[in-house]
This record gives sequence, C-alpha cells and structure tokens, in this order.
Amino acid sequence: MATANDRREDARGPESGAPAAPAGLHAFAVQLRRMNGEINRLVHGFAAERGLHATDVQALAAILDSEEPMTPKRLREHLGLTSGAVTACVDRLERAGHIRRVRESADRRVVHLYYASEARSAARAHFRPLAEATRAARARFTEDELSVALRFLTALSEELSGITPHGR
Repeated sequence: MATANDRREDARGPESGAPAAPAGLHAFAVQLRRMNGEINRLVHGFAAERGLHATDVQALAAILDSEEPMTPKRLREHLGLTSGAVTACVDRLERAGHIRRVRESADRRVVHLYYASEARSAARAHFRPLAEATRAARARFTEDELSVALRFLTALSEELSGITPHGR
C-alpha cells in the first residue's frame, strides 16, 4: 500500500532534483486537480469581470469548441442542465453580447448559437496568459512527447464524457 510519502515522491518531477517516479494514478490525479483549479481560477475571473456565471463560460466554451453549430438542446445535454437553466444562460449570454441566436433553416424552431466575434476578442485578451503558459509548457517537450500527451488528454476527455453524474 502506498504511503503519503510515496505519493508525494510519485508526483515529484525533474525540477525537484529527484528522479521522476513512474506516473501513478495519484500523481495524475494531483496534477489534473491542480491544472483544473488554475483554469477554473481564470474562468471565474473572466465570468466575474463580465457579470456572468461560471456555467455561462462553460457554455461559451462549448459553443466555441463545437464542430457543428450548437443548438440549445445540444448545449443543455452538454452542460447537463434543465431546459429552463439553459434558456436563462443563453439569454444572459445574448444580452451581454457574447453570443448570437440564428434561425438558419426553413424550420423556424431550429436555433443555432454562435460566439459573437466582438466577444471573442475580449475572451482572447483575458485568456492570453493561459495561451502563453501553454506555449511555454509545450516548448519543454518534443513533438513526439506532445503527440502522446495530446492523445492522453483526448482519451481522458472521451472517458470522462461517458460518465453520468449520480442523480442524473
């Protein structure tokens, strides 16, 4: 059984002066929590500066990252919210100028959500330090290492997307 000291040593890397231990599950958990915490800190700052909820920023990210035009229904499914909560979120984002609702088909009931271009520049400016940190971290690895890291992050995202939180 691993002790707390073993777990700490497992998380240490080359910058600590000690040889890196095999990447155990605990080490991954610690680093993923730390990274998540730092990203959440930036997200919450962005939300607070613009009078948005953290969920609104998650919605913006979903709209931005979607490979096809986002609909309120798909956004609801992605965020795991009720229809009413998504409507309130979309209303807030539209009022704040972050998104546009567009009816693009003959079926007027179909609404697509787009990230407003003016709002994108504000988001880029706020998250520029995150992009710069990512660039600096990437520079410490070879292309082959980055390819493996990206494959891992993609696989982890796929695994996480299949988990249904309790109570839903």
